[in-house]
Amino acid sequence: MESARRTFSIEISALQALNSRLDDSFSQAVAMILGCEGRVIVTGIGKSGHIAKKIAATLASTGTPSFFMHGVEAIHGDLGMLTRHDMVMAISYSGSAPELLTVLTAAKRIGIPLIAVTGHEQSELAANADLHLNVHVQQEACPLNLAPTASTTATLVLGDALAVACLEARNFSAEDFALSHPGGALGRRLLTHVSDVMRVGDALPIVHPDTSLPEALGEMSRKGMGMTIVVDGNRHPIGIFTDGDLRRLIVRHGDIRPLTVSEGMSRNPKSVAPSAMAVEAATLMDANRLTQLLVVDPAGALVGALHMHDLLAAKVI
Repeated sequence: MESARRTFSIEISALQALNSRLDDSFSQAVAMILGCEGRVIVTGIGKSGHIAKKIAATLASTGTPSFFMHGVEAIHGDLGMLTRHDMVMAISYSGSAPELLTVLTAAKRIGIPLIAVTGHEQSELAANADLHLNVHVQQEACPLNLAPTASTTATLVLGDALAVACLEARNFSAEDFALSHPGGALGRRLLTHVSDVMRVGDALPIVHPDTSLPEALGEMSRKGMGMTIVVDGNRHPIGIFTDGDLRRLIVRHGDIRPLTVSEGMSRNPKSVAPSAMAVEAATLMDANRLTQLLVVDPAGALVGALHMHDLLAAKVI
């Protein structure tokens, strides 16, 4: 536990020091990335290479076209990935990795900008790059001060800061984010619209205000949504009759057979547009403790309905 707390303390201190010395070079780096017409190629070797791969992935998923190029593979043919519209971000804490110096030379030859991320301002990579970002740390968390620990954390956070600053500058939205994350739970939450999961047509339980309660209950049973929608002659919802409404009506009247559905329905039911995100519908249902939700078009006409089970089946929630 003492070792763990010491590691946390050292790495937190490294981040605080990096935060305090952020200067205009960071803003310049963001401007360079935003101005890149091609891709941001992030390169490194060893532990820096692992961090570079994550930074490239974060940039790519937040609106900045980017990919990782391994420093060793670069000098054995992968430099052919570079085009004149790209830029390079080379990560080497020492700033002296020979493979990255070769990448630097290649970038100069092609005429594309290179940002160096190092821990040594006087290193060859830093001195010859178009821009240098300094991730120097006073000490590594490793007691031998050898294994990259605090320095890789500082580099990773700097990469996150660059990606987030670019994301904000581009006004990158949740919808934009969804386009690069179509798979898994995240994709389902961000890409699924109400119209994709709502029940329509004959699957909807629909009655009119003068429908007798026994008939309304039959419609509820046939459609299996635990409710029926009450509409007017223009198919505009004017109410909803649920299992809860039925229980309350029985408590008040006892024999409900002579009654019509309008005498027990809940008026002004909550609704959502078919173009809304399914996760928005789920939030609305949760906030209002609803099991069902109506779907209406801009004119207020009924086009569908949602049951909480539909959202669960679609794995939106």
